[in-house]
Amino acid sequence: MSDASGEDPGKIALGAPDDEAARHKAKMAKRKAVQDAEVAEKTREKGLLIVHTGPGKGKSTAAFGLALRMLGRGGRVGVVQFIKGAWQTGEREAFQAFGDRVDWHAMGEGFTWETQDIARDKAAAARAFAQARAMMADPRLSLLILDELNIALRYGYLDLADVVAVLRDRRPDLHVVVTGRNAKPDLLAVADLVTEMALVKHHFAAGVKAQAGIEF
Repeated sequence: MSDASGEDPGKIALGAPDDEAARHKAKMAKRKAVQDAEVAEKTREKGLLIVHTGPGKGKSTAAFGLALRMLGRGGRVGVVQFIKGAWQTGEREAFQAFGDRVDWHAMGEGFTWETQDIARDKAAAARAFAQARAMMADPRLSLLILDELNIALRYGYLDLADVVAVLRDRRPDLHVVVTGRNAKPDLLAVADLVTEMALVKHHFAAGVKAQAGIEF
């Protein structure tokens, strides 16, 4: 049975999925060609300076995800914690399973509102950054995470110009990740990759406390 146009409606209905699939295939083929050409243009390799900042949760978590990826590729990872030294975190426990492939230094003494002693905070930050500089010189290290360094810079515990210069002039094959909210513009200027994590919704606002395996 045909409609007024003389076409069989059943044949049109059956043909529609094939037409959609063909259009999708052609569209994806064009997109693949563009993507492949763009990827082919990128030929450089270098150590990246990566900054995770912003008010949203997950800055350190994302950095430790990169650490896991680097370990999966056979690299060695270093971690210097500028603020969270007193915390026994789940990630620190987990990375112990990698033995000497992870060089972990928790050198902070808690947030500034906990210590309430600026001289003590500055001294702790100076020790942590000295440790970081020593680790940057280790040619075996592939990735170095400077956890909450942005907090130390925000409160003036370290000289910003000195920190930026050290990070900028590091050996060319070393990847460095800096975490913490309120990253300084001078640091962002020399970074290769900056991610700002936005706060859309947080469970703390609903009275939910920090929980093991999620916050620490």
